[in-house]
Amino acid sequence: MPMPWTYRHASREWRAFLDDVRARMDLVSDNSAYTAVDAVFHVFRRRLTAQQGLDFAGVLPSILRAIFVAGWRVDDPPLPFADRASLTAEVKAVRPDHNLTPDNAIEATAWAVRRFTNRLDLDRVLAGLPDGAAAFWHVDVADPRELDQRIV
Repeated sequence: MPMPWTYRHASREWRAFLDDVRARMDLVSDNSAYTAVDAVFHVFRRRLTAQQGLDFAGVLPSILRAIFVAGWRVDDPPLPFADRASLTAEVKAVRPDHNLTPDNAIEATAWAVRRFTNRLDLDRVLAGLPDGAAAFWHVDVADPRELDQRIV
């Protein structure tokens, strides 16, 4: 079996993802962009069981997959999904002393994740997750081609 593309090109894929999300959030540093993405992942995974989280992580590029599961306390019971404003406030509260996360952090992360994952796989996994999961990763765009999978 050949090595998966995401493993062979992990650094290149991560760099392109980080550049996309940093630009979409209008942030000036990789550290700020990473912190925002990590916080978005924390907030999302709080609403999933361990199996649901692993199913979701399985469709992510390799470095995003590692970030998604890093430090996860799987024994905490899942929380219900809330409205976008509440979820955004929760994202901003993940690291309040080191967080420059903008109001569009969830949308920008979703936009970038959609550009670096297989759309069919992502939508299939989201359809099997709790109500609110698909809405969390939904992005409104004028041209759907904007979300076409990006090969770096």
